[in-house]
Amino acid sequence: MTPELQLALELTEQAGRLTLDYFGKRSLQVFSKRDDTPVTDADRKAEELIRQGISSRFPDDGAFGEEFDERPSGNGRRWIIDPIDGTRAFIHGVPLYGVMIALEVDGLLRLGVINFPALGERYHAEVGGGAFMNGSSIQVSAIAETAAATVVFTEKEYLLDPKSAHPVDLLRSSAGLVRGWGDCYGHMLVASGRAEVAVDKIMSPWDCAAVIPIVSEAGGCCFDYRGRQSIIDGEGLVSANRAMGQSLIDAIGKGEHVR
Repeated sequence: MTPELQLALELTEQAGRLTLDYFGKRSLQVFSKRDDTPVTDADRKAEELIRQGISSRFPDDGAFGEEFDERPSGNGRRWIIDPIDGTRAFIHGVPLYGVMIALEVDGLLRLGVINFPALGERYHAEVGGGAFMNGSSIQVSAIAETAAATVVFTEKEYLLDPKSAHPVDLLRSSAGLVRGWGDCYGHMLVASGRAEVAVDKIMSPWDCAAVIPIVSEAGGCCFDYRGRQSIIDGEGLVSANRAMGQSLIDAIGKGEHVR
């Protein structure tokens, strides 16, 4: 295990414990950011903890997170942080929120760690080293038939948007099971073989950076709504097992859709 992965594991654990001090509390204060998305003291304090931990170990590394301004990198390395992915779930006492840390080196994602403190589940991966949940190896499912697939999503728009011929949107009515187990937890269901496709129509870099290495190392693939697999600045995020993901990418590439 590299020092970077060890640090990410430690910091997601520490930040996760911090969030549990606020989780499910009626006294939790919720604020609105400029984009009208919610934020809490737990989000801010967790990101501060993570940033301090990174700067103390790797002072020349950059840090890019959801709640504070980016700290530029002096060496081509950038940590990407989402202190609470699924803040709305967190606010409502739903345990499907995650603390996320990724490391990007020269523009390539090298590792990802996601801790679900209220569930007691932690996922991690480093490029070339496989993917793990609570220390045990995980892999995506082998299901290739849409009718047998489980599809999970985050935004209600996935179900409510007008009729669409986009291959990912067609799964809304053709998949065997469609459920709103969203945010980063849905993508980890794909990585661990418990779902076949996870869909987020709206994403920021910190929402997906830690997801990509884990899903990829578990044998799956991540791509955006245009089928691009370099998606840190892409148009949404789709995670899928290899069989269904390749079929979706092929269909998108053939133009078998309307956006």
